[in-house]
Amino acid sequence: MTKQIEKNAIVEGPIWKAILYFFFPILFGTFFQQLYNTVDAVIVGQFLGKQALAAVGGGTSTIINLLIGFFTGLASGASVVISHRYGSGNIDKTKQAINTAMAISIASSIIITAVGLLTAKASLEIIKTPDDILPQALKYMRIYYAGSTALVVYNMGTGVFRALGDSRHPLYFLIIGCICNIILDIIFIGAFKMGVEGAAFATVISQAISMLLTLVSLAKLKDGLKYRVLESRFNITELKEMLRIGLPSGIQSMLYTLSNLLIQSSVNGFGTDTAAAWAAYGKLDCMFWMIINAFGIAITTFVGQNYGAGKTDRVRKGVRTTILFAGGTTIVISLIYCLFARYAYMLFTQDENVINIGVEIIYIIAPTFITYITVEILSGTIRGAGKALVPTVICLTGICGIRVLWVCIVSPLIGTLSSVIVCYPITWVITSILFLTYYKKGKWLNNN
Repeated sequence: MTKQIEKNAIVEGPIWKAILYFFFPILFGTFFQQLYNTVDAVIVGQFLGKQALAAVGGGTSTIINLLIGFFTGLASGASVVISHRYGSGNIDKTKQAINTAMAISIASSIIITAVGLLTAKASLEIIKTPDDILPQALKYMRIYYAGSTALVVYNMGTGVFRALGDSRHPLYFLIIGCICNIILDIIFIGAFKMGVEGAAFATVISQAISMLLTLVSLAKLKDGLKYRVLESRFNITELKEMLRIGLPSGIQSMLYTLSNLLIQSSVNGFGTDTAAAWAAYGKLDCMFWMIINAFGIAITTFVGQNYGAGKTDRVRKGVRTTILFAGGTTIVISLIYCLFARYAYMLFTQDENVINIGVEIIYIIAPTFITYITVEILSGTIRGAGKALVPTVICLTGICGIRVLWVCIVSPLIGTLSSVIVCYPITWVITSILFLTYYKKGKWLNNN
């Protein structure tokens, strides 16, 4: 007889409470990740100089994110399938899905390591990495790729916990990993003088610690779901479903990165002051993206479990609740950004021209944040129901496709910075309309 899982608050408790209970640990985790990234950059920059800072960031990070981002899309597919199985209460299928997901992570890590090591130098040359940066960047990337198994397995393990409705354990593992990384950065870079290799080793070791904590905790899961590494194996049915949902998301992640690189190139064409203002803006608007992304992850798991349990009315109520939460939060953030734009930029620079350009950027984008929330929430909702292709097509058409056309054709004709920046709200509005139309009229809640 098929074993059943005891129901949880996501499919039975108050909707608003379930969403917020899941949302806040994700938000805090993202905050710690941003804090770590900032501190890590400060340590590298202060101890090793601007060449080393450029070697471990900028184009190097973008190249790494192309591969890692694709896998993250696959992991999201696995997470959706696990949430469906768990929401249905079937313990045997849930365990098969977990074992398949972890097998995917192990196989993917091998592929990422091999492809990364083989293409590291060529990819750095393609993006025209300066000669004084190339050797350090290559060392960093090779060490990072060699140890990528830890990151990939950890991320998949995190997805498993979230699919089961547990967003606290991923938060704990992330905090511990961030603290270890900062400490190891100081030791390897400051004390041992290991240069960018020290930064890479610090990252890999801290990720390995997070991975081990994840595996240990997975081995302690209740309800007969305990995971053992030797149990990792592919179940063909589960694998096909995970790839069906995950592949479109992985492709979308890669194309998002490429479209943003195109915008970065356009912004750089306006000179150093504009590039500096845009870079500072990227740090300032992270609060909005942290919050909206946390809501997106929360609704994906909420929908996944309730869809698996056949509670479609609860799914729609959850979507409305999440949009209200996200909308209210977004309005507050937009007001704060617009009211304190100049003071915020003064944290980064005293250059009046850079500040003026930065304020212009904020005044164009911040008031339009509200037009993006339906993209994130409805995309997560539809993926949570197991329909990954349509959200991907909508995003690639409404955001990536139109954005590329705008930057390549329209903005050069106008020739101003605002003509480049305005592509963000324009594409958000178009994509939101497409998502709302599909959400209202599409058959995304059908069990087929």
